[in-house]
Amino acid sequence: MMSREHKKTRLHDKLQLLRSVTNSHALSSSSIIVDASKYIKELKQKVQILNQEIECVRNMAEETSLPVVNVETLEKGFLINVYSERSSQGLLVSVLEAFEELGLNAIEARVSCTDAFQLEAVGENLVANLDPQVVKQAVLQAIKDCSENGEQD
Repeated sequence: MMSREHKKTRLHDKLQLLRSVTNSHALSSSSIIVDASKYIKELKQKVQILNQEIECVRNMAEETSLPVVNVETLEKGFLINVYSERSSQGLLVSVLEAFEELGLNAIEARVSCTDAFQLEAVGENLVANLDPQVVKQAVLQAIKDCSENGEQD
């Protein structure tokens, strides 16, 4: 069993921790708790605002339905993430052909074509000094070409 002094010390330590986390300058226990309550309300408001912003961005993305391509440079290649609301027949083949034309060897890839097209691939760079922006533009062009060919079929 804990002694009364030990419990009091632990409570004091916890209140001081709460005081520092909430940036409170209060000295009394009740004031620290009031400040913590205000801090929690502020955090809830921030979360609510962020959720609204996320929803707004999602709505904008759905309206435009443009493909999103992100390319990150790795030690010996690139990490390529592709997302497109619309998945068309042959899209994966078009993207992989674009990799091949750039001199990228797809070492690892995860693909989903269920509702939308999603690709995460690690491409090993076989050509020196390949720019990530060039990779991004080539993938976007492959998606565009595939979409146009699919509409003509």
